[in-house]
Amino acid sequence: MNIKIQHIIYLSFALMLTSCGSISKNKEYTVKEEPVVIRNDSVEYEITIIDPGFNNYLVTVARPPGYHSQIFLENKNRFYVSIWNSRVNNPSRFNPNIYENIILYDPHVDYGYDVNYKLFNYFEFAQQKYRMRLQW
Repeated sequence: MNIKIQHIIYLSFALMLTSCGSISKNKEYTVKEEPVVIRNDSVEYEITIIDPGFNNYLVTVARPPGYHSQIFLENKNRFYVSIWNSRVNNPSRFNPNIYENIILYDPHVDYGYDVNYKLFNYFEFAQQKYRMRLQW
């Protein structure tokens, strides 16, 4: 009986040692995310978005291309760009780390579906990420 208890104690001790291995819980995993380039070569228009998480947003959250019409996207972008640029020009009231750059968007230019789709989704992403609303 003494031998059985001794084996159980050794087995328990061995299990305890193997389960106490060093595990690094504070590892930082960095995923390098490529910038999203919004481009229309025919009108020589380009925006580069380097906001972490936007690529993932486009793939996992954004409605698929074709869900909204180009007219819908253009109307929303006109509205969003106007508010965005107003905030860029008012850094004492709005966070200049978020509203860094003026967006040049001419409502009389046809930028195409892809540009409007990605720009619209960036505004939607930014509102979610930074907990702000682009409205007057």
